[in-house]
Amino acid sequence: MSRPELTGHASLFYNAREARKYDSSSRMVGIQREITERAIELLKLPNDRPSFILDVGCGSGLSGQVLEEHGHVWVGCDVSRDMLNMANERIDGKREAAVSTNKDSDNDEDEMEDDSSEDEEENNNEEPSTGDLLHHDMGTGLPFRPASFDACISISALQWLCYSNTKEQIPKRRLMRFFSSLYQVLRRGARAVLQFYPETSEHAILISECAARVGFAGGIVVDYPNSTKAKKHYLVLSFERAYKAPEGLTGVEGALLNQERAGVKVADKDPRKNGKKQRAPKKKKGGGKTKEWILHKKETQRKKGKDTREDTKYTGRKRPTRF
Repeated sequence: MSRPELTGHASLFYNAREARKYDSSSRMVGIQREITERAIELLKLPNDRPSFILDVGCGSGLSGQVLEEHGHVWVGCDVSRDMLNMANERIDGKREAAVSTNKDSDNDEDEMEDDSSEDEEENNNEEPSTGDLLHHDMGTGLPFRPASFDACISISALQWLCYSNTKEQIPKRRLMRFFSSLYQVLRRGARAVLQFYPETSEHAILISECAARVGFAGGIVVDYPNSTKAKKHYLVLSFERAYKAPEGLTGVEGALLNQERAGVKVADKDPRKNGKKQRAPKKKKGGGKTKEWILHKKETQRKKGKDTREDTKYTGRKRPTRF
């Protein structure tokens, strides 16, 4: 079975039929619950109060349901409207059930005044949903106020940013927009756990490098590393060693400054020089490829998320003439 990321945009793959199939599959529900429970464990949230959590790529709301069971308030965003419709049906159904339960309990108070405390607790368990939904593409950045969330989770969504469906979609730029906006909307000391399925090791490296470039601390946690099917990758991020950009400097510019302060070498910091856009190296007059042109071409392929050979001392080296 081919990866769904190779079939096109996520909003087209998760249509109404696929969303209904995804939400009704007991296998998928079980996997989503297991992954979400593991993500909550890695978040290390306080037990004395509920947390306000952002669910990126919430889908049909399966992960949000687990967050509610743990007593948290959440906001989910997803690029597929059909998946959000499924999540909205679950939220509306839970709210209607809570309203009907409260009405029944009010009517029974006049007739049954001597109910036990256990029955009252069972009625109070029927509470409305604490989640809300937003239709949005995480590759364009997160449209929330700064320092809004106590934590963030993402289940099986981050790997979609490693693929480009149009010429305008460059994986590295989309990842930088997402992580830079995530850095802004999380509160100081917050944590983020993003579970994803990388196709290659290059995708995992690209994701972790973009997160570190923004200023996040942390790394990738792999569960069941020796299993092909059960292996799970979790990108665990925190602000423990992060550097805050000065006021008025946000987005990619703030991420580049954070990287410089952390002692990381910044490449291609300013795409413009003396007010003019830098041009790509040209080929030789006879049609030959120079070393500068080859390195620039390989860097372009890496930004698009394609498999590219590593640079060596033989890159662009002239071959000896034939006998």
